[in-house]
Amino acid sequence: MDNQDNFSRRNAIKLGLGTAAATMVSSGASAANPADPKTMFKVPQVFIPIADQKEQFPVRRIYCIGRNYAAHAREMGSDPTREPPFFFQKPTDAIQYVAPNTIGDHPYPTLTNNYHYEVELVAAIHIGGRDIKMENALNHVWGYALGLDMTRRDLQRAMGDQKKPWEIGKSFDHSAPIGPLFPVSKIGHFKEGNIQLSVNGVVKQKSDLKQMIWSVAEQIVKLSEANELFPGDIIYSGTPENVGPVVRGDVIRCQIQKLPDLVIKIV
Repeated sequence: MDNQDNFSRRNAIKLGLGTAAATMVSSGASAANPADPKTMFKVPQVFIPIADQKEQFPVRRIYCIGRNYAAHAREMGSDPTREPPFFFQKPTDAIQYVAPNTIGDHPYPTLTNNYHYEVELVAAIHIGGRDIKMENALNHVWGYALGLDMTRRDLQRAMGDQKKPWEIGKSFDHSAPIGPLFPVSKIGHFKEGNIQLSVNGVVKQKSDLKQMIWSVAEQIVKLSEANELFPGDIIYSGTPENVGPVVRGDVIRCQIQKLPDLVIKIV
C-alpha cells in the first residue's frame, strides 16, 4: 500500500466510515455499494448517549491512565514523583451505560474475590492526531462523562507478581460503567472540582481533579506520541486514593461537579 492509499484509509477512518469502508477506499472499491463487502455477521457498534440529544457518540477505543493521583499511586506501591504516565486499554464493549437518576445493575464478575471500584473523569475525543502539542490538546476533546474503572484486583495483582500482563484484571465484560456525555460547549473543561465515590452512603474516595499528576491535556499529548488518536477514542483519566472492594448488594454512587451522579448496584 503506497502513501496515498495510507492517507485515504486513515482519512476514511477519521470520517467515521469504519475499518471496512476504509479498506475499500484504500483498495479503490466503492464504499457506496451496500453489497460490497459481504460479512459473515454483524458486530455491534458501541455508543455513549449524549445528554439531551438524540445523537450518540461512537466509541473507537478506551484508553485508561494508571496511578494518576499521587495518593493512589502510593497506595498501589508506586512513587508518583518519578513514574512517567502509563496507559492500558479496555475493550469497547466493556462499556455499561447507566442513565442519570437510575441505578444500573452491575454483575459481579467471575474469577475474582476482590472486586474494586475506581471513579474517574472520562474525556471523549472528536479530533484525531499524532504528536499533539500541549497548547492544542484540549481542542481535541468533544466532551466529558463520569465513569468507573472496575477492577478484579486479585487478578491484576497476581499477574503483576508474575510479571505478566494484567489485562485480565481490567479488561472484562461491564468493566467500564459510564454516564452520558456532555459537550465542552455546555460544561467547559475540567481542570479542578470535587470527585468522589461512596458505597452504601459512606464516602470512600474523595479528592479534587486538580490533584491529577497528569492533566487531561497532558494525557492526550502523551497518548498521541504512542498512538495516533482518532475520533471516538475516550480516555479514563485516573482515580483518587482509597480504592476498595465491593460485594453483591452494595450500591456505588459516583460524583463529579457539573455531571449527574453515576449509580450502580452490584448484583
